[in-house]
Amino acid sequence: MSHRPPAWVGIALAFYAFIAIGIAEGGLGVLLPSILNTYNLSPATVTALFFSQISGYVVAALLSSGLSDRIGLARMVLLAALCLTGALCTYASTPYWAVMLMAGTFLGLGIGLIDAGINTFMAHSQRSAHLMGLLHAFYGVGALSGPALATLLLTLGVSWRSAYWVFAAIVSLLVIAMLWVIAQRQPLMQSPPVEPSTEGNLRLALKSPVVWVAGLLLLVYVGTEAAVGNWAYAVQTLSRDTPVAIAGYSITAYWLGLTIGRLSMGSVMKAVGAVRVMNYSLALLTTGLLIWWLFPNQLWSLPLIGFALAAIFPITIWLMPQRVPAAIVPASIGFLTSVGSVGAVSIPTAIGWIANQTGLGVIPILMLPLAIVMVILHRWLTHHAPR
Repeated sequence: MSHRPPAWVGIALAFYAFIAIGIAEGGLGVLLPSILNTYNLSPATVTALFFSQISGYVVAALLSSGLSDRIGLARMVLLAALCLTGALCTYASTPYWAVMLMAGTFLGLGIGLIDAGINTFMAHSQRSAHLMGLLHAFYGVGALSGPALATLLLTLGVSWRSAYWVFAAIVSLLVIAMLWVIAQRQPLMQSPPVEPSTEGNLRLALKSPVVWVAGLLLLVYVGTEAAVGNWAYAVQTLSRDTPVAIAGYSITAYWLGLTIGRLSMGSVMKAVGAVRVMNYSLALLTTGLLIWWLFPNQLWSLPLIGFALAAIFPITIWLMPQRVPAAIVPASIGFLTSVGSVGAVSIPTAIGWIANQTGLGVIPILMLPLAIVMVILHRWLTHHAPR
């Protein structure tokens, strides 16, 4: 006879799932120069690895809401974890650049399904903004652990491929956990009710200007977060001659700043409100990016940038049930998270192309217009959507 797992088990596994995707995404920045050398690539051609993930994110955007409704959140997370583990194992083993690119599609699908499914559940749990902040803080835990593990292995003289084997082992624990949850014949978490026609709900969501503007905001935000995470190590080591270990751990500090910001987000929101937290975050982000550009020899701007970025994504997701009709919330959040993931590919790719022509030193300058765009989009949402 099976017994229902305690409610906290589902929340804990959701947090671990976000650690897993954080590790998978966060470790790439430190490993990127090694990948460049192994496959004899340039900053422009290596961006094909980012671009290969887009198809997976697009599929996740179209399927996440309906798939979770039909097979349950646990089975969807299991499918996502299998895709992600397989992609990481391929990264770790293949000698062929084309095969690595094909695996990127499954990596994007796995991350996209986990991101959309769990964010949808948490956004419906409006009783606690702290819970949403914690969820994304655990992503930060994974995102800072990935660079730290990768830096440790590289400084020990271990191949970059070994780092991906370690990442795959960590994600495979999520596969085991989901198999256990499914064997209990109980849902991972109590999913919010959805209307019968998921495809129709997605069409309705895409008719809302609020959904499009919020999606564009998250596209630019996630692209900025990923661009700093992916390229800062290369900027520090190849353009600014920072020692490898110091540069690697400065990327860890970037993700640590993001994690600390998300852990404190809930209490700050209670004190000043979600919109003001966004205002302060965007102002601090602009300041941090200016310091990173104008003062190349300091390292503390990266954790400051991470701290400034922390609240933008979770607050935007958390506000969606207050900004759109309840029937289209799951489809809207699935669209937002997947569009944000497209930004994680497209913006670092575009920056890589520009840097290939002008030099890696231009990357900090390219970040500033992205912060300005986020300010404009946030202002539009505060004036045209409920909060």
